[in-house]
Amino acid sequence: MLTILGFAMIATFLVLIMMKKVSPIAALVLIPALFCVFVGKGAHLGDYVIDGIGSLAPTAAMLMFAIVYFGVMIDVGLFDPIVRLILRFAKADPVRIVVGTAVLAAIVSLDGDGSTTFMITVSAMYPLYKRLKMSLVVMTGVAATANGVMNTLPWGGPTARAATALKLDASDIFVPMIPALAVGLLAVFALSYVLGRRERTRLGYLSLDEIIETDTVTAGADDSEKVLVGAGGKGAARGKGGAARTGGVGGGTDADDADAAGAQTPDDADDDADRNFAVLDPNRATLRPKLYWFNALLTVTLLTAMIMEWLPIPVLFILGAALALTVNFPHMPDQKARIAAHAENVLNVSGMVFAAAVFTGVLTGTGMVDHMAKAVVSGIPDWMGPHMALATGVLSIPFTYFMSNDGFYFGILPVLAEAGGAHGVSSLEIARASLIGQPLHMSSPLVPAVYVLVGMAKVEFGDHTRFTVKWAALTSLVVLGAGFLFGIL
Repeated sequence: MLTILGFAMIATFLVLIMMKKVSPIAALVLIPALFCVFVGKGAHLGDYVIDGIGSLAPTAAMLMFAIVYFGVMIDVGLFDPIVRLILRFAKADPVRIVVGTAVLAAIVSLDGDGSTTFMITVSAMYPLYKRLKMSLVVMTGVAATANGVMNTLPWGGPTARAATALKLDASDIFVPMIPALAVGLLAVFALSYVLGRRERTRLGYLSLDEIIETDTVTAGADDSEKVLVGAGGKGAARGKGGAARTGGVGGGTDADDADAAGAQTPDDADDDADRNFAVLDPNRATLRPKLYWFNALLTVTLLTAMIMEWLPIPVLFILGAALALTVNFPHMPDQKARIAAHAENVLNVSGMVFAAAVFTGVLTGTGMVDHMAKAVVSGIPDWMGPHMALATGVLSIPFTYFMSNDGFYFGILPVLAEAGGAHGVSSLEIARASLIGQPLHMSSPLVPAVYVLVGMAKVEFGDHTRFTVKWAALTSLVVLGAGFLFGIL
């Protein structure tokens, strides 16, 4: 019964949020509470929730102060050069923009923290997607999938958990997997190219012959700011339906045609750029150009400390946020203003984390997770014994989506390894196969970082889920296939 109720609870949650019948926070709280009563353990709901909150409190603290830290870094202009560099590379081509999103997410993922990756990636790419009216779920889907592949780094979490659970060396697990993971990353880049082509077909392709220095970001922009606009009708393109588009993004062939067709005029472009390129506003009061290298050094030091594990990540971000605020905004009113500016993101993300604590607390406390795992493992036929690496790889895809990494690697993986060992399959092969599901795992509703991603991108979690799941699952299967092709599994 617990097995059935466990799967029913997860299915109910996913259906309701994808149909947008309830908000994710409400679904994460009310659905597990209701199923806890169905199980007959309603009297223990409080204990389960407190246990869940206790386990996720450090994560919530880390996310709260990480949002403040990176929000301050955005305010003071640390990432402005990155945005301008991407703008120059992208040249208003949706294909380049989406591929650039994947590359940026993969590079930033080297720090091993999904929240950091999503904050930096969205901060750099969001204005560009908004300016060109590109699909934001493409950005979130590509970023999450790229980060999922890179999440297998030994300091990312899953590999360390697998090594700990099976008493293996993390390098013995990870290093042989590098070719397969490289293929997975290439698959993400190929996916981003395909999705970029779709966006180009939908929006049209604007080929710019030059990048013009202009003041369209704000009326007072200096001559060094460069944004993407059309050049005297150059760069004609055809969007969906074959309609020709020339000039700037969304512009007409000339001013009269633009006015007649209701297209975007230069004045409209100025207003739109001012709204959507706010992060590039060269005159915003929060810029601290004299402290640029201090902020860059502080950020590099913070990321290095995370990788080297000098202190727990929540502690690092608490210290980093306090130092960043104090140095960049020494006056108390300015500090309060910066905190208030990012309060909405902090509340949304921390609220999601604590709501997810209810879901995970009930799922674990009632024993649903254990019964679900045993049911799936017991359903593996005997003839699959010699192929337990394949079975583990396939099972890791849904399991790491529907449960936390801790639950999978410490609860299910040892059982799978024991079953494989009985048929001559080494624990190393099982451990490597257990990493297959990570591309999909990073979009799981039980991963706090995904709420940072959708929150900053202003995307509904249900929309992100509908779009991303199929592509992330396909990426996982590509990694699995590459693993067998290279003889790793």
